[in-house]
Amino acid sequence: MSDQSPTIEDAIEENAAGPRKASSDSVSVEQHPLKDQIEADKYLQSKKAAAGKGLGVKFSKLSPDGTT
Repeated sequence: MSDQSPTIEDAIEENAAGPRKASSDSVSVEQHPLKDQIEADKYLQSKKAAAGKGLGVKFSKLSPDGTT
């Protein structure tokens, strides 16, 4: 995915990192609430996990040592 066009995940990450409000003359900046930043981070992490390989579950067969 070496495409130069931004994805929705990039836009969400950039918007969450940027200010919520900004003013020019009075130089006022308001940050996004922490709850919104955490929700955006959880969303981006879940997208990465869903795109990953496998289901995140590993099955294995166990056998006791004393059986013949």
